[in-house]
Amino acid sequence: MATQRVLPQSKETLLQNYNKRLKDDTRSILDNFTEIIKTAKVEDETQVSRATQAEQDHYEMHVRAANIVRAGESLMKLVSDLKQFLILNDFPSVNEAISLRNQQLRTLQEECDKKLISLRDEIAIDLYELEEEYYSSSCGQWDGVELPLCEAFHRQDSWGSPEMTSDPSCANPEDSDHLGTQESMQRHLNSHGSSTSEQS
Repeated sequence: MATQRVLPQSKETLLQNYNKRLKDDTRSILDNFTEIIKTAKVEDETQVSRATQAEQDHYEMHVRAANIVRAGESLMKLVSDLKQFLILNDFPSVNEAISLRNQQLRTLQEECDKKLISLRDEIAIDLYELEEEYYSSSCGQWDGVELPLCEAFHRQDSWGSPEMTSDPSCANPEDSDHLGTQESMQRHLNSHGSSTSEQS
């Protein structure tokens, strides 16, 4: 059984005021409705004429109906005040709702983490298979040296592009160095051949 919480004096007074408003408005609705029913009763002849009595009863019914409407609006305002009181002062319920929401978000986070880990493992396996396929083929070999995957595809694209074949300025610096070394070696061999022919 839940223990009853002790409220501060101000909150206790406010709840007592709410209780008093509830009783007063309910009693007002009941009393005015009872008087309206009594007014509908046809009485015997009196000193007041029937037309005057009917007009008086009609006015009284309007007043009491207005009182019922006012009491009903007061009860609706009381319901709104009670909701606001619970929202602002019912801290255990608010904390429980916050804890429940945190638990739901943690569960969602764990599910997202599991899916991300699974996706990472699948990508790692696929990447490993692609690297194995690449290094086992002849695309990864260049002058006896294994090139990285991105470098090999970059060179393969540069070989196939017409701009690279037509414009020497767009050539790879490593290719330019390689060609320059071959030209220097060729010049050295030519000069060496010419010198030997002169000596002979």
